[in-house]
Amino acid sequence: MSKDDNNIKRIISEVQTSRLEREKTYRERALKMYPWICAHCGREFEGKRLRELTVHHKDHNHDNNPPDGSNWELLCIYCHDNEHSRDQVADAYSDEPSDRSSEKGGTTNPFAGLGDLLKGKLD
Repeated sequence: MSKDDNNIKRIISEVQTSRLEREKTYRERALKMYPWICAHCGREFEGKRLRELTVHHKDHNHDNNPPDGSNWELLCIYCHDNEHSRDQVADAYSDEPSDRSSEKGGTTNPFAGLGDLLKGKLD
């Protein structure tokens, strides 16, 4: 394994460890502040099932962890996935181009001019 590969693995490991430590901190705080109930579906959690209860950042910024917990809500894993899926769908249908459009490989419209072509065939 090359020196660069070892360096990349070390950096990735450090980032993952840091993220897990940060999550553990705000998760523990949120579980102390709020009842163990999903804010969307109302299911209650305890014991081993408590791991199914997640901390959702209302503003989607995982670095925004105010001491009063005002940016958090507890959601079960299903409602949490649904919440993020809804945001992705809304982004896809928004009028403004998203930041991710350039990652998808272009912004061309494959149907541009299709209406004119069809009109020409019908005339």
